[in-house]
Amino acid sequence: MAQIIDGKAIAAEIRSEVAEETRAFKETYGITPGLSVIIVGDDPASQVYVRNKRKACDNCGFASETYALPASTTQAELEALIDRLNQDETVHGILVQLPLPAHLDEKTVLLRIRPEKDVDAFHPFNVGEIMIGDYRFLPCTPAGCMELIRRSGISVEGKNCVVVGRSTIVGKPMAMLLLQANGTVTICHSRTRDLSGICRTADILVAAVGKRELIRGDMIKPGAVVIDVGINRKEDGTLCGDVAFEEAFPVAGYITPVPGGVGPMTIAMLMKNTLTAAKRSKGI
Repeated sequence: MAQIIDGKAIAAEIRSEVAEETRAFKETYGITPGLSVIIVGDDPASQVYVRNKRKACDNCGFASETYALPASTTQAELEALIDRLNQDETVHGILVQLPLPAHLDEKTVLLRIRPEKDVDAFHPFNVGEIMIGDYRFLPCTPAGCMELIRRSGISVEGKNCVVVGRSTIVGKPMAMLLLQANGTVTICHSRTRDLSGICRTADILVAAVGKRELIRGDMIKPGAVVIDVGINRKEDGTLCGDVAFEEAFPVAGYITPVPGGVGPMTIAMLMKNTLTAAKRSKGI
């Protein structure tokens, strides 16, 4: 039976650490870390994420501002808001909630955010820093996965690591972080041959492909660490991951649940990135 990695508990630890560091930072420099979140349109899932981010900011002692823009917002209007926030010294982090309405150019919008305020670490400058291993921020979800592994007492060094998924938001940076931790990394995707066979070689298996219960129990090496990044909805409305949890649980050594695994970590790491941005604004 696997040991469940409790993402809620570990995320609470990180938020507590960030809150303590924030108190000390505010006392020393008189500066409150500030995060501005922009949401365009009324996507229900995005609205939930934004509310959770605002709550986390409150818990950590941050200043937070949410800009809820109508779906009809133009590219020029959105870019003008980002430009204003780029120039605002009280704003240390800028986050544009994705997805954006189809008429807006997502790539151009993300490029508009100054790299030092890009707390999602999506800007090509920050992506490049991650590639060379000298970075200010890490993308929140991969960083959260690494914290789950580390705080569970698991060493990556020398392990066979398989990442299923090659997105720029999770899969690719996840592979880089495992590589930087001295893991031997394989990235799988929709064109991979013998996905099951490759997954069975993994000491650490990260599923981040966005396909409901793609990873079955017979695809998991006994005793493996299984990190399930996926959030999918079943026909009955309940949430599930990219891993068939009931099948994987008896086989794996460690496993993250969905919900309550990787999800809470993403926002916790966003708080950590925002504090880092505030500190760097003072040269710390």
